[in-house]
Amino acid sequence: MIRRILATAACEFRISLRNRWVSIAVALMGLFSLVLAAAGSAPTGGLGVDRLSVIVASLTSLGVYLVPLLALLMSFDAIAGEAERGTLPLLLTYPVARTEVLVGKMLAHLAVLALACGTGYGLAAVAALSSDPGAVAGLPALIRLFWTSVLLGATFISAGYALSSLSRRPSGAAGLAIGLWLGLVVLYDLGLLAAVVADNGGWFTLNAFPLALLANPADAFRLYNLAASEATAAAAGVAGASATIPPWQSLASVLLWPMLALALAVLGFRRVTP
Repeated sequence: MIRRILATAACEFRISLRNRWVSIAVALMGLFSLVLAAAGSAPTGGLGVDRLSVIVASLTSLGVYLVPLLALLMSFDAIAGEAERGTLPLLLTYPVARTEVLVGKMLAHLAVLALACGTGYGLAAVAALSSDPGAVAGLPALIRLFWTSVLLGATFISAGYALSSLSRRPSGAAGLAIGLWLGLVVLYDLGLLAAVVADNGGWFTLNAFPLALLANPADAFRLYNLAASEATAAAAGVAGASATIPPWQSLASVLLWPMLALALAVLGFRRVTP
């Protein structure tokens, strides 16, 4: 089984190289990380923390938006694209279980995403350390940001597979993927903010709001990284919530969502007929 999964992952990774996804993802993460590294170093004196910790707070906001987007863009046509090109029936004739196919694809796409995040975050760390040797104190936060970014990417990669299984055309899968990104990453928080303002410190704010944050993988990712960071003042809009929710709860959400999303993807793929 392991050999079949690795063979599928190697094939999918070569496809990603040919389609320029590796270079695109690495370039985007590297560019935005360097920009945030340059812009995020200004308030370090006022916050009283090392430069890298402040940069990590900024990179957390970058990861919330860019990692899910890259993950969905890489995965939305994993099933629908195969079906449109006519290669899905051939793929399903091989002695490989559908779960093994999905896991192999996910390993390849995760490798691309991990390479992009490692490059981007690494460049930000080099920029911080070159100007502030004391920034080495922020390395644990950066490492934590890296592996949680990979887990967040795994959640949205699997979600992309599930959406791709629902639509037999890449155009439809792309629309669903963009809708999911807008809903969970952008509109979800705006809806919660409107509800909190309307509630005015009532039951929703005190009881339902923390649970609603934990129910969103993007918000759980942000809460966990900010709660463990010394530079939460750099993201004051979320710092209050991260202080009221125990880190183990947001970590549990970060760990559980990839497994749940993969289970949904496997269930959706099993319903696809060649």
